[in-house]
Amino acid sequence: MFSGSRVAHGQGNYEIQVYGADTVPPKSLMVELHSNYTVSGQTKTINGVYPTNHQEHETLELTKGINNWSEVGFYVFTSEQDGHGVQWVGDHIRPRVRAPDSWHLPVGLSLSTEVGYQRAVYSPDTWTWEIRPIIDKTLGRWYLSFNPALERTWHGPDVKQGLGFSPGVKVSYDFTRQISGGLEYYADYGRIGSFDTLHNQQQQIFAVTDLNVSPKWEINIGVGVGPTAGTDHLIVKGILGRRFDWGRKSAVE
Repeated sequence: MFSGSRVAHGQGNYEIQVYGADTVPPKSLMVELHSNYTVSGQTKTINGVYPTNHQEHETLELTKGINNWSEVGFYVFTSEQDGHGVQWVGDHIRPRVRAPDSWHLPVGLSLSTEVGYQRAVYSPDTWTWEIRPIIDKTLGRWYLSFNPALERTWHGPDVKQGLGFSPGVKVSYDFTRQISGGLEYYADYGRIGSFDTLHNQQQQIFAVTDLNVSPKWEINIGVGVGPTAGTDHLIVKGILGRRFDWGRKSAVE
């Protein structure tokens, strides 16, 4: 998701998630609320951008299944902070396709592209674009996912920076059928061909828990630390999602 600016923070701290390769089935709508709170972050206004310290972000994500191998998602980003109240931040749209099951690939494989607007007080780069390949694999109780995302600014101070590299990685283990735990890693290394120095890169590591109560529900809780100067230092996040189906019953039921 949008990273806000070169000094902003992994996925903008609005929708902090490593994607799996599966898409939402047709005749289904996935409704998700992403809640993220920056416990310790940037405390100063920089170039007109509000500080992230003690910002609470609530993001509504609606994802509609188109057919067995495609979906489209829409996001509404909001922020709440003392002194600024509740603010609309921006909107993004995200179509995605995946390799059909009939291809019998050894890994899950999909590709999303995302474009959207965010207000300048939250990101000097107001129009951005992202292309995100998604590769995942289940090995027994282990689950692995890799999202080597590429980002591009269309309007803002980073428009001449070209493509940036912002990978995401998830490794989790099923302790029981209902409880999984693991690590998620998010980064923004900067422009491809001329990465930022380690001091200025964004690096976040989250310890996460997934509660697999039902195929219709998504519950993810995590605490993340940012070890570099260019990253918010402590964030807590949660994802609550519910899938709604109509027509014939879904194959997962």
